[in-house]
Amino acid sequence: ESKGIFDYTKPVKLVSRLLQIGSTSGDIILDFFSGSATTAHAVMQLNAEDGGHRKFIMVQLPEQTDEKSEAYKAGYKTICEIGEERICRAGKKIKDESPLTTTDLDIGFRVFKVDSSNMEDVYYRPADYNQGQMALFADNIKPDRTPEDLLFQVMLDLGILLSSDIQETEIAGKKVFSVADGYLIACFDKDVTEEAVKAIAQKQPVYAVFRDSSMASDSVATNFEQIFETYSPRTQRKVL
Repeated sequence: ESKGIFDYTKPVKLVSRLLQIGSTSGDIILDFFSGSATTAHAVMQLNAEDGGHRKFIMVQLPEQTDEKSEAYKAGYKTICEIGEERICRAGKKIKDESPLTTTDLDIGFRVFKVDSSNMEDVYYRPADYNQGQMALFADNIKPDRTPEDLLFQVMLDLGILLSSDIQETEIAGKKVFSVADGYLIACFDKDVTEEAVKAIAQKQPVYAVFRDSSMASDSVATNFEQIFETYSPRTQRKVL
């Protein structure tokens, strides 16, 4: 609960009732003013009650909490942090209260924030570069970005739902993401070998994504297309 943490929270029962009237089992519920994420709580509660599979999208500006507030003293620096904790606690509470009927209840969620592109900003024409500058752009991805950052960028680019199932596996010694049961396979590890490229191609994903700077050698980069043409010609390849 968010008593003492949030000045005003929407009543869960009221929101749940509104959802019961205005939504069906498979709907996506969007709240542009999430606050402490009462709507997410209500969606999970209603799903637990009627066996629905509603999903929620909560949107909230990362407003800073007042340093004198109970929320700040409890460790929540932004309203978003309050909402995230609320969803975690509410989901666990719902399952704990009805363990027999909520076995299949999905209480998972992912948190995203709006940020700048993962790619380096390049404004020069090729003729404007000198040899020293060329080394700066050997990797066109910003150095502080994680493989997960790149994966979600690719999912957005390809129109793949951010709620899709994501499995992290290892192929030929490299970390690989398999999205939507192999629909997309992405590898952003360093020193990707021909063995790894071949093993991924043999799985015949619809999309295969790699990082340009990841290829172990010029030979791997050169043979990349031929490997896919041999083992999975229909796979659409993308190199960041």
